[in-house]
Amino acid sequence: MEKMFCFQCEQTAGGKGCTINGVCGKKGGTANLQDELTGVLIGLSRATIGNKNRPTSETDKIMIEGLFTTITNVSFDDEAIKRQIEKTEVEKSKLVPRCSDCSTTCNRNDNYDMKDLWNDNEDIRSLKSLILFGLRGMAAYAYHAMVLGYTDKDVNEFFYEGLIAVGGDLSIDELLGLVMKTGEINLKCMELLDRANTETYGTPEPTQVSMKIEKGPFIVVTGHDLYDLHKLLEQTKDKGINIYTHGELLPAHAYPKLKEYKHLKGNFGTAWQNQQKEFDNIPAPILFTTNCLMPVKDSYRDRVFTTEVVAYPGMVHIDEDKDFSSVIEKALELGGYREDVHMTGINGGDTLTTGFARGTVSSVQDKVVDAVKSGAIRHFLLVGGCDGAKPGRNYYTEFVKQAPKDTVILTLACGKYRFNDLDLGDIGGLPRLMDMGQCNDAYSAIKVAVSLANAFECGVNDLPLSMVLSWYEQKAVCILLTLLHLGIKNIYIGPSLPAFLSKNVLDILVDKFALTPISTPEEDMKKILG
Repeated sequence: MEKMFCFQCEQTAGGKGCTINGVCGKKGGTANLQDELTGVLIGLSRATIGNKNRPTSETDKIMIEGLFTTITNVSFDDEAIKRQIEKTEVEKSKLVPRCSDCSTTCNRNDNYDMKDLWNDNEDIRSLKSLILFGLRGMAAYAYHAMVLGYTDKDVNEFFYEGLIAVGGDLSIDELLGLVMKTGEINLKCMELLDRANTETYGTPEPTQVSMKIEKGPFIVVTGHDLYDLHKLLEQTKDKGINIYTHGELLPAHAYPKLKEYKHLKGNFGTAWQNQQKEFDNIPAPILFTTNCLMPVKDSYRDRVFTTEVVAYPGMVHIDEDKDFSSVIEKALELGGYREDVHMTGINGGDTLTTGFARGTVSSVQDKVVDAVKSGAIRHFLLVGGCDGAKPGRNYYTEFVKQAPKDTVILTLACGKYRFNDLDLGDIGGLPRLMDMGQCNDAYSAIKVAVSLANAFECGVNDLPLSMVLSWYEQKAVCILLTLLHLGIKNIYIGPSLPAFLSKNVLDILVDKFALTPISTPEEDMKKILG
């Protein structure tokens, strides 16, 4: 079999790239199919150039689904990827129907061979990878907004523009411009998803979430998709089944419309990388709505269900009609725990708090400003991003534990599970630990930072605010690009730097934005606070 090449995640083999099988668990053949799908999506993008048959909403949907499929820990199913490739080819033929009968070879709408990218000049490959991986991450956000009925013309058009660039012959300066534009468009995409979520489910509000699993039938829902969770909550009403979130769905508890469902009981377990241990022999079904899915163990293989673009060989897949009857039947069959089970976070805490999105923080902004001016709050530390299995991520736990009592910790995404069960107390009635939501809720953090900068009549970089980020997959890439587009400097990133950043490209980011790899909690805290 032809070797694979993939270096899009933080855990890539040897910090260089996976070439046999993926550290994430995907087989080499699966990786090659994902490359083929990406190449076909580039071909689809090329077919939109100078074409009277413009992309339709169906074309956009296929584009977004295809990019989402190639994100780390989304699809391990070769047959599902092949179907996506075929669907993309059919859509492309609709845009350029006469190409199949044309006797002239122009190559204008050809699919792209990803080996050309992986073997390209190191700096060109690095910049194109930033664009490609940023597009993949952004596609996840566009997908979640799309299922709620929200789309944006600029966002959708940029998927084609960006992929044409990945398959094109642009200069380093041109690619650098597109890297920044990826961040700019992702800001629009995050705003779109924020609007979709809040207009559909209400403005998040501070909410305490129990980690106790009550006896009796239950279902665990993991991933990111509020739409799927809502559909399941509606279908399980009055059936004697409790629903528990897992991983990045924890912030769902803060949305008023979802809180109306009294059988949405609490949160099961911690972050995605612990699922094989936490789901071992679980007496309940698990519904995967998005990443992060890990290779499924035999002890719970018969109770994993997937939906949307998530796919794993042999698992029951719930189609777009969202009929969760099979999940409900499995929950009743398994019966749940016989007695209440008291789970804890990694530090021993059993209660989590979420819901400190921009609406909540804005409502107490005057109080925050006064606390800063009085010296009660010395510094804000945004510590968030992806969690992962690679050693070294306990850095974030220790960093938060070492934060002085006059600092406030803002957090988001699943990296928060490293410390979100800690009791850090409060400052003048303001909690020292504020969970702003999912990774896409970086939009909330950005809006809060801009609002505080306006209140203090300064730039964001002049605020007593530092960002210490953890990354794992492609959504973290598009968020980083958005922060760079906004000109935010002195971002600390870890636990390791992306393998796809060449030395020259990294030097540009360091010189222009002071992007800094993490060192030790002690050293970094000293640099930040002086």
